[in-house]
Amino acid sequence: MNFTEKDIKQIESKGLSLDEVKKQVHIFKAGIPFTNIAEAATTDSGIMTLNDSLIDMYIASFEAEKDNKTLLKFVPASGAATRMFKFLFQFVNQYNPDEQSLNSYINRNNLRELSLFMVGMEKFPFYRDILASLKSKGINLEMLPTQEKVWHFAKAMLDENQMNFGNQPKGLLPFHEYKKDHISTAFEEHLYEAALYASSNGLAKLHFTISEVHEDKFKEEFKNIQQDIEKNTGVTFDISFSYQQQSTDTIALTLDNEPFRKADGSILFRPSGHGALLTNLNNLNADVVFIKNIDNVVVYRYKEEVAKYKKVLAGILMELQNQTFEYLQVLDSKTITEERLTTIENFLTDKLSIKITDEYKKYADRYKVEYLKEKLNRPIRICGMVKNEGEPGGGPFWVKDHRSNQSLQIVESAQINLEDQKQADILNNATHFNPVDLVCGIKNYKGEKFDLANYVDPNTAFISQKTKNGKQLKALELPGLWNGSMAHWTTIFVEVPIITFNPVKTVNDLLKSPHQIKE
Repeated sequence: MNFTEKDIKQIESKGLSLDEVKKQVHIFKAGIPFTNIAEAATTDSGIMTLNDSLIDMYIASFEAEKDNKTLLKFVPASGAATRMFKFLFQFVNQYNPDEQSLNSYINRNNLRELSLFMVGMEKFPFYRDILASLKSKGINLEMLPTQEKVWHFAKAMLDENQMNFGNQPKGLLPFHEYKKDHISTAFEEHLYEAALYASSNGLAKLHFTISEVHEDKFKEEFKNIQQDIEKNTGVTFDISFSYQQQSTDTIALTLDNEPFRKADGSILFRPSGHGALLTNLNNLNADVVFIKNIDNVVVYRYKEEVAKYKKVLAGILMELQNQTFEYLQVLDSKTITEERLTTIENFLTDKLSIKITDEYKKYADRYKVEYLKEKLNRPIRICGMVKNEGEPGGGPFWVKDHRSNQSLQIVESAQINLEDQKQADILNNATHFNPVDLVCGIKNYKGEKFDLANYVDPNTAFISQKTKNGKQLKALELPGLWNGSMAHWTTIFVEVPIITFNPVKTVNDLLKSPHQIKE
C-alpha cells in the first residue's frame, strides 16, 4: 500500500507515524484471531465470593491505609447521549398523531420501550422543565390528549432548538430529581459518590475523559455545584479532564483494504473505541485508581451500599498488593529457600488466580525466580462482577493463549467465535457479567509507575463494518480498556451485588428504582 507525501503529512499531523498506520493496515489484512475461551469464570473457579467477615476485614484494610495513598476516580465520560433516545428519535420522526392512534403505532412497531416511556413520563427528572419549555411556546401539555402529549414531550426533549438532549454529553443530562429546585446530573452524582470512598485526607480527585467540545460545559457545571457539594460532604474536590487523543485514531479502509478517502482526498481516521483511553490512564499518577462509567450512578439513598463494595475492592487490592510487594522484595534478595519459593507459588495460584505453566517444574531455581518476578511485577486490577441477568457486554472467562497458558480475562461476545459450538456453549453458560467496576494498582513495588502500554494484547482489537456518506468501510478499534488493554495485568474477579450496577443505557432506565427518589 502506497501513501503519498500528503498522506504522510496528514498521518504525522495526528501524532501518528507511518509505521504505526502500516501496522494497523496489516491487522486489517491479517484479521484478528478469535479469543479462545477455555471456560467461564465462576464462583467455583476464578471469581472470589464475599461474606460479612471478609467485607468487614477488607473495608478495615482500606480505611487503615487510604490516607497514606493517593486515590483517584477515573470516569470515561466522552459519549454523547444519542443512543439513550434512539427509540424516541424514531418515534418523533415517524409518528403523526393525526393519522393513527398511539396504541396502534406502538403495537404495529412492537415498541414496548415507548409504552414504558409513556406510562412513566411524569417520573422523569426533567418533566417540569419540559412542561415549562412547551408552555413558553404556547403548548399546555397537560391539556392535550395522550398521543399528542407524548409526541410533544419527546419532541421537546430532542429538538435542537429546545432541550437537545440527544446531542448533550450523557454526564450532564438531568438524571435525578431530589427537590423541585434541584436536579442532579451523573457528573454530580460521581462527585458525591467519590466523597464516600475515593477521598483521602479530605481530598477527592476525579478525572473525566470527555469530548473537547464539552469541556466548558463540564467546568461550568462543576463551578455551579462545587460549593454545595464541598459543604455537604466536607471534602474538597480536584477535578481534571482529558480528551481521547488523535494519536490513538485508526485508519479506515475500504472493503478492498485501500485507505478510505473523504471527498477532499484525505484519509479517513476514526476514534478507536474506549481502548484509546489507556493513553489517558497511563498519563495519571495515583496509588489506587477507581474506574467506573459515567452513567453507572444511583440516587443518594443507595450510595452507602455502593460505596461499601468499592471500599471492599480497594481493600482487596491493598492486601494483595502489600503481599505481592513483599514477595518481590524477597525475590530480589540474593538467597531464597525452596520453602519460600513454594510459598510464593501458592500465593500466585491461590490468591492471584494465576495458573503456573507446567514447564515451570523443570526450571532451575534462578529461572523460577525470574518467572515468579515476571508474574508478580504487573499492574493489578480488582474487578467487581455481578450475576448475569441478560445484560449485553463482556464477562469473566478463563482464556487460553497460543501456548495453552490460561489466564483470567474480561471478554466481549464479539471476540468469541460463535460458530464454534463449544465456544458458544461456554459463553452461554457464563454466570457473571462485567459492569465496569475496577479498582487498579498502577505502581510497582519500588513505587514507580508501570508503563501500561506494555501490558496490552494487540490480538484483542476489533474490526467492524461501518458506513460513511452511504459507503461501507472497515473500522479498527483498539483492544478495549478493560478487555485486551489490560490482558497482561494481574486480574482478580470478585462477586458484588447487582445494586452496584445501575447504568442508564436508555432514557427508560431513569425510571428504575435506583434512579428514583422515594418520598
